Amino acid sequence: MGIFDIDKSQLRIRELDELTGAADFWNDPGRAQALLKEQSLLKGTAESWHGLSRSLDDARVLLELAIEASDDATFKEAVDATRKLAQQVDDAELARMLSGDQDHTDALVSINAGAGGVDAQDWADMLRRMYYRWAERRGFTVEELDVQDGEEAGIKSVSFAVRGRFAYGYLRAESGVHRLVRISPFDSNARRHTAFSAVFVYPDIDDSIQIDIREEDLEVQTMRSGGAGGQHVNKTESAVRIIHKPTGLVAKCQSERSQHKNKSAAMKMLRAMMYAQKQREQEAKLDAANSTKKSIEWGSQIRSYVLAPYRLVTDHRTEVKIGNVDAVLDGDLDDLIKAYLINFAR
Repeated sequence: MGIFDIDKSQLRIRELDELTGAADFWNDPGRAQALLKEQSLLKGTAESWHGLSRSLDDARVLLELAIEASDDATFKEAVDATRKLAQQVDDAELARMLSGDQDHTDALVSINAGAGGVDAQDWADMLRRMYYRWAERRGFTVEELDVQDGEEAGIKSVSFAVRGRFAYGYLRAESGVHRLVRISPFDSNARRHTAFSAVFVYPDIDDSIQIDIREEDLEVQTMRSGGAGGQHVNKTESAVRIIHKPTGLVAKCQSERSQHKNKSAAMKMLRAMMYAQKQREQEAKLDAANSTKKSIEWGSQIRSYVLAPYRLVTDHRTEVKIGNVDAVLDGDLDDLIKAYLINFAR
């Protein structure tokens, strides 16, 4: 069901209202949470649609009044309302593309430094800041799950959750290798360097999605938390790393003081990674080119950020080019994400 199939959405909302009002609704907590999430999503979508309808009516009335009264001030108000409506419609068109099974979910993001040494580690840290700023612009929240600092600068890797409506639907556009070209601040000869970092984005799936993980296939390691963080850090073995031996997938969390909570968060990340892997395998059967896990080096990048000798961001999947590199690195990603979603929808 498309998110703007309003008739079907309203019918489903009524069904969910009946289900959530039933006396035995909480007998199955996992199912209850999934239904509440679906109910919230559909009601939010319906309200967005009705809001567009109200904005259209308001703009129409203002325009009619301006014409009838030959009033320039009212006409200007009508023009402003129409421009605002056009932006709302544009946003709604973007949201319409987010109709995948998990597009509405929160996102789990992993960034790993690749080829480029200390520049790549600094670049991974720049990407982390870019996504944090993007989330802040959208009113989303970010929860850092794990970070491994670089020896000289930047980070070797980081994992974090982005929580907000359609977070995964938007951020799946960012999955792939990102390339940076600049004059290296770590080169005493001020030479131009190229660095790579990989971004992988997974849906934060709920318990209604069945992922078969056998206990005997897991290797659970505990260690002391690393990095900045006060007295607790490096004093207790609260950090947890889980290795899924059949696939080699690794999930780690050290954000909580409790080893139990870190293990739970790491398992959640592992489930998301395994779900995404299954999705990629299914896509690969249809089109081998759909795989996003390439070497983090030359020839595999989805996007290039050039700071020298010129300044330009280029998305190699859509050929969108943006000259304001600073704005992009400060989290202004919407044009790039939108272009990808439009291209993907085709």
